[in-house]
Amino acid sequence: MGCTMSAEDKAAAKRSAMIDRNLRADFNRQVTLLLLGDGGSGKSTIQKQMKIIFQGDYSQEECRQYKVVVYNNTVQSIQAIIEAMRELKIDFEDAERAEDVRQLFAPASSVEEEGVLSTELTDTKNVKTVMDEITDVIIRVNLRGVRLC
Repeated sequence: MGCTMSAEDKAAAKRSAMIDRNLRADFNRQVTLLLLGDGGSGKSTIQKQMKIIFQGDYSQEECRQYKVVVYNNTVQSIQAIIEAMRELKIDFEDAERAEDVRQLFAPASSVEEEGVLSTELTDTKNVKTVMDEITDVIIRVNLRGVRLC
């Protein structure tokens, strides 16, 4: 078989063999990693950091997709804090925050159901206002019974 091959065929066979060797070497270098842990333990954070380190930054499309995830996580965190405030019977100092809270709770269910972020949530003013108020409440609660010098 080798005797009847043209010079071009021999070069192509040599290239093919080299590509096969490189593929085997790459396969041997590939590592499969199984990350186990509870929700919120940082599995996806490690994955994202590894991607940034070894593959470079995220594309515009990936950033757009993660924007929804970041907003959703932010809203869920705010909701958890507000629920805890309700259980502990801690009120906002500013009664107008009740409307902001209503706006934050209503669209969050549509994000979970439809996977679409409401325009009310993309306006970070509501989120920032409620977060500022929550921060004030947390500080106020932490300072209860503490005498300032």
